Amino acid sequence: MSPHAWRGLRSFGCVLAMASLLTACATRHPMESSGEAVWIGRLSLQVDSTPPQSFSSAFDLRGAPSAGELQLSSPLGNTLATVVWTPRSAEMRQGAQITRRGSLDELTTELSGTAVPVAALFGWLRGEQGDVPGWQADLSRQPQGRITARRSSPLPTAELRVIFQP
Repeated sequence: MSPHAWRGLRSFGCVLAMASLLTACATRHPMESSGEAVWIGRLSLQVDSTPPQSFSSAFDLRGAPSAGELQLSSPLGNTLATVVWTPRSAEMRQGAQITRRGSLDELTTELSGTAVPVAALFGWLRGEQGDVPGWQADLSRQPQGRITARRSSPLPTAELRVIFQP
């Protein structure tokens, strides 16, 4: 991993680690705003890399798999990072720092060491299994507002947990 990518990853990890210190988070029902889905809750990602990485944050997910926005924030409402994507690009904003890549998968891979299936979250939040190569979503607790997805391949393995108000 390049030194620039490593700094971005450490920065992203530090931002999300700060959020994990704050455990309370309000969740709301999914809303429609101008026809777009809006989901609010908490998420955590554990990547079994060397060294292992663990991120946790409140989230606000809006839009669609093809184009949308994921805002990561502390439970007190401070924005930690905002990820915006279109069919042609993706970027993460952390204050004045902007990281741009050609796709959402490319951006999340660089930042976390694994492609995080952000686009698949829209279906999972609705209780739709979907097919994401390498990932297995456990939607058995989706009606209670809990989703767990595990990535087994390619390495590193990872686990994504989402808590939201169904």
